[in-house]
Amino acid sequence: AYLGPLPDEFLRVTTAQDIQEVSDRQAALALQSYHNTYTPHMAPNFVGRLSITIAQAKLVKNYGITRMDPYVRLRVGHFVYETQTAPNGGRNPRWNRVIHCQLPAGVDTIALEIYDECNFSMDELIAWAEIRIPQSVLRGETHEDWYPLSGKQGDGLEGSIDMVMSFNNMVVQPRMIQTNAPVVLVPNVATGTPMPVFVAPNQPQVARPPPPVLSDDDLTRIHEMFPQVDKEVIKSVAIANNQDRDAVINALLQMSS
Repeated sequence: AYLGPLPDEFLRVTTAQDIQEVSDRQAALALQSYHNTYTPHMAPNFVGRLSITIAQAKLVKNYGITRMDPYVRLRVGHFVYETQTAPNGGRNPRWNRVIHCQLPAGVDTIALEIYDECNFSMDELIAWAEIRIPQSVLRGETHEDWYPLSGKQGDGLEGSIDMVMSFNNMVVQPRMIQTNAPVVLVPNVATGTPMPVFVAPNQPQVARPPPPVLSDDDLTRIHEMFPQVDKEVIKSVAIANNQDRDAVINALLQMSS
């Protein structure tokens, strides 16, 4: 005896064609589910890896009662990077942060913003700049310069920021990325409207041995060779060049020429 509603396939003779139809239906549902979750989106073409060292800044004013806690937000194409906060950095924050990013084809400028980190309110935008990547960097040279900052004081009157840039034309293969990654809205100073930015999902980290660190004696000797270059800038160049002494000296020679 069978109690309850009868199933649709009751008293139905199952044939090989019926089994194939069920299998095809399940495959179609699985394929539709896959397309709803993943979209075959090819990552944009990159021309190489850009290394940016954000060394320090000299600001003309400290906004607020206490010393500011500045940090830098950097936008390269549609990708956004941030430095750590410089606690009590005030008008002379130091970060010495090296950012390695892939440079998309057609992108020749960097959008930079400096914020004051606040505990009980939104972080305050202090200064910003649109920095054009020097052609010498794209040719493989290391370039260091102070770039003017704009802000409440006016265009180019908010102070300046010290940055070191180098470029390596590494070939990047296109890859499949997941399109349901979180999206954040980042204010765009140039247009005044929020710009959607896709946040890259966390990638598994591969353990690598730490690079050799130049000793204080090595840095002192290099500084004696280039007395016009600040020692903190030499440290930043060393980080950007993976602590390779010869590469650091070549980069400083290019900067001095």
